[in-house]
Amino acid sequence: MDAKVMIEIVVAALILLGTLMSLISSLGIIRLPDVYTRAHASTKSATLGILCILTGAFFYFVFTHGVSSIRLLLGIVFVFLTAPVAGHLIIRSAHRSKVALADISVQDDLQHYLNSVDHNESKD
Repeated sequence: MDAKVMIEIVVAALILLGTLMSLISSLGIIRLPDVYTRAHASTKSATLGILCILTGAFFYFVFTHGVSSIRLLLGIVFVFLTAPVAGHLIIRSAHRSKVALADISVQDDLQHYLNSVDHNESKD
């Protein structure tokens, strides 16, 4: 098998995998019951999907055209660093705003911390 064909197969597989992960993420955002699980679906799956798509595009341009795109590399790094942090901040602000968990949730490990923070703020 020719090397160019092999690279195109790998690139196509990465792009299809990224598309599938983004689809799973969108279904999770629609189907999951509360803001916490929706944020988890949007940050984890979508981040992995976008990273696969951008990596596939980067491999395509490097191996077929011999062009290394700094924009694609910066996009990969930017998404990898910012998406999980944004998801964490959204979930943290929702928890501090006392957004209720879904009925099927079994435990809230941060509830004790939230109560102690509220208690300390009321003293001040």
